[in-house]
Amino acid sequence: MKETFRIVSEESHNELVAAAYKHRGYTEEEAAYAAKFATYASWHGIRTHNALKALHLDHLFGSGSEGCVPGASIEKLDTRFEASQVWNANRKLGQATAYEALETCIELADKYGVGQVSVDNAFHYLWGGGYVMEAAKRGYIAYTNCTAALAEVVPFGGKYPTLGTNPHSWGFPTADAVGFPIVIDWATSVIAMGRVQQLAREGASLPPNAAVDKDGNITTDPKAAAALIPFGAHKGYGLSLINEIVGGFIGGSLPTVRNRSWELKEEKHTACFYFQVIHPDAMSAGAFAKGRSQKENIKAVLDDILGHGNENCLLPGQIEAGSAARSERNGGLLFSEAEIAAFNELAEECAMPAWDVAGLPVAKD
Repeated sequence: MKETFRIVSEESHNELVAAAYKHRGYTEEEAAYAAKFATYASWHGIRTHNALKALHLDHLFGSGSEGCVPGASIEKLDTRFEASQVWNANRKLGQATAYEALETCIELADKYGVGQVSVDNAFHYLWGGGYVMEAAKRGYIAYTNCTAALAEVVPFGGKYPTLGTNPHSWGFPTADAVGFPIVIDWATSVIAMGRVQQLAREGASLPPNAAVDKDGNITTDPKAAAALIPFGAHKGYGLSLINEIVGGFIGGSLPTVRNRSWELKEEKHTACFYFQVIHPDAMSAGAFAKGRSQKENIKAVLDDILGHGNENCLLPGQIEAGSAARSERNGGLLFSEAEIAAFNELAEECAMPAWDVAGLPVAKD
């Protein structure tokens, strides 16, 4: 049966999300960044990393634990490399930190052709695709990876979770060619833990070979899932391993103590981010076939890939673009009734008015 979605205005959504963050001690600015990012995710149909996921993470590992410090300040460390910055986030809210890192990378790319920011001692920034999509919409190529909040993925052939879901996210400025930025964004597990939580809320099953229970046996019950499996066997494992190694170079510590084992005072328990932004002109060789411009060449490449009988194939980012178009048509953010019930629990937490689900318009296709 087709799922029904209700329309919630951005204003109502942002007011509640910001209030929830401020109730937990975050500053006005941090709460605004959190609400902005949650809107961006929901607008593009990213239900696994919306405000519900963000505030759930904050409750478990952020302000509700020791992983995030409301009102923390970023410390920008000295470096001899002009196009690079290294930060100690001091456990600042991930969304606020990530937005600042992205803007810094764009400034560096405008000056040097490429810019990178490495962030140590951070709290999770949620949907990496949202940041690279923002850069791509502004004309840049962008990449980010991070170590996830927890080690909850078993290595290929293993039984015990020692890796994070560790997403990789790329964004490309292809709106002139296909109408939207191509965004390649994936967790390195078969599914993200946010998806597990969403399926549990909706009473649905996991796909096969996506998760294991507490005894290491494969399960399709989202409520029994204790750890996740890498996608593509050894390939997803290798991609996840990249993030842990990059995090180790930045300053991250043992994956299995991340947001856990706080009694181990000499260890670090926080995540790491890596951001890179490239100005397209810095990559151009200028020798495009038939005298095409760079933008024309990108369109020709994509047309060739989707030609030859492949016209019905999707491009990464196309589903998100379709969700954004649907949000635009409906004039607001779309949530299931189960999600609205979860938002109303947040409203009760911070003494805000609940959303009247019966009074919210039903979304159209």
